[in-house]
Amino acid sequence: MSEKSIPGTHLFDGRAARKGYALNKMCYSFNAAKNRQEFLADEVGYCDRFGLNDVQKQAIKNRDVLALLAAGGNVYYLAKFAGIFGLNMQDIGAQQTGLSVQAFKDKLLAYSRFNGAVNAGESSHE
Repeated sequence: MSEKSIPGTHLFDGRAARKGYALNKMCYSFNAAKNRQEFLADEVGYCDRFGLNDVQKQAIKNRDVLALLAAGGNVYYLAKFAGIFGLNMQDIGAQQTGLSVQAFKDKLLAYSRFNGAVNAGESSHE
């Protein structure tokens, strides 16, 4: 089986899960408002509490979601981190693709319309 690389993405497999365990555990903790407040009050201390490595801490400090993905972050857990700063999955997708947020939204909409047309055409043959 060949693996196709998609620019701006990182394969999240068992190895990445182990690599990013502490980071993802920390991001999961952001489900609780109390933890988000504690993080904002002392980011370095909060990262230390979860045992993040230096690369992960630097990416947190820089708000660099792409570096966090490369450091083993799972995009769904990282969304909790990004949400603290008002970012959503479309913001992350825009970063991954190198597009502006609006261009990324437009691309999603165009794909959705294309996919809907294809599906409508397929369903008419049933």
